[in-house]
Amino acid sequence: MIKDIVKNSVNSDTPLGAGGGRVLGIMQPYVFPYIGYFQLIKAVDKFVVYDDVAFINKGWINRNNILVNGKASMFTIPLIGASQNRLILDIEVDNLAAWSKKFLKTIEQSYKKAPFYKEGFAIVEQVFNLPAANIAELAVNSLKETCKYLNIETEVIESSTIYNNQDLKAQGRILDICLQEKANHYINPIGGMAIYDKQLFADNEILLNFIKAKPIQYKQFNKDEASFVPWLSIIDLLMFCSVEEINEHLNKFELV
Repeated sequence: MIKDIVKNSVNSDTPLGAGGGRVLGIMQPYVFPYIGYFQLIKAVDKFVVYDDVAFINKGWINRNNILVNGKASMFTIPLIGASQNRLILDIEVDNLAAWSKKFLKTIEQSYKKAPFYKEGFAIVEQVFNLPAANIAELAVNSLKETCKYLNIETEVIESSTIYNNQDLKAQGRILDICLQEKANHYINPIGGMAIYDKQLFADNEILLNFIKAKPIQYKQFNKDEASFVPWLSIIDLLMFCSVEEINEHLNKFELV
């Protein structure tokens, strides 16, 4: 089990919270993110969708890549008034029904010969048919529906619904969420290594690790490994891999 991998990676000399605690992960909401995002979700006991923080222009909240004609092709979900001065959960999607209709057609044209097209397409279609008042809800829908399909049982919750700590900033707010959840192990994406202080977390009896995906490769339409296109949206894996195969790839990471 992936959580055993996480627990076995913990150095026994590192102080942990009393009473067992829990493993926690926190990330901004992304719509159908790449597999590394789902590695984090599956590695933790509870995953917090950080939806009440500032939107990130040119980030991955509303865009990603799929495979089109053997190459990475970016899709971007149109938004209304997207700005780094607004919270993610306050930003609405612009005419989602019309955009998703075109996007689903692109998915069909690009992946209809993929071995798990029927299953993968059903998930994507389901997500875009669910009600979503803003980009955060759309992203959460994509995370929960994908996790359901992959049998990932991690609890997923939005930060806006519970913690009431918007006055805190940066790692101070992350630490507060960990303390409220009585977590003794916090795992962050590898990109946060420069901005998080392991000693600060250790002083609060919380082990801080960063998750780093190992190289992942699977058969796309390519005839040779050299033409493989890595790190696309999870949509690509849903089309080309079985549930069992995707879960095997979810185990391919290290904690640093």
